[in-house]
Amino acid sequence: MMSASDPTDRQPGPERTRGSAAPPAQAARVLLLREFDLGTLVAVRHEVERLCGRWGLTGLGLYRFVVAVNEITTNAVRYGGGSGRLRLWHVGGRLYCRVDDRGPGGAAAPGPPPDPGSPQGRGLWLARQNVARLTLYSDPAGTTIELEAP
Repeated sequence: MMSASDPTDRQPGPERTRGSAAPPAQAARVLLLREFDLGTLVAVRHEVERLCGRWGLTGLGLYRFVVAVNEITTNAVRYGGGSGRLRLWHVGGRLYCRVDDRGPGGAAAPGPPPDPGSPQGRGLWLARQNVARLTLYSDPAGTTIELEAP
């Protein structure tokens, strides 16, 4: 159950208070549930890639999904308190990833591509370009981003 003081306890599916990219949690098979921080970002990226490949995501779709997950986990470390929780699951022939952190959140609305001269602002935009769906929920307790594989 979701705790107002701990956004990393949010579960995928209908328990969410706002729109979710994922089908109900009851039908899901959780493939990975892992805490991460700066020291484990690379290992998490490799683990996500390996598991997604095992569950049938290949080629450009695999590459794009892993890039999106990497951008969101990196943002969680940079802007979300230095760590987060990643959940990867499979349901109905689709792969989903959810990243929770304790940061104040980012831009929820899709925007134009970031200015080429800007040193930041590309992560969320890039993630949106590489997935079938991205859902962002943010409040003072933290941010949750769900990704649906292409």
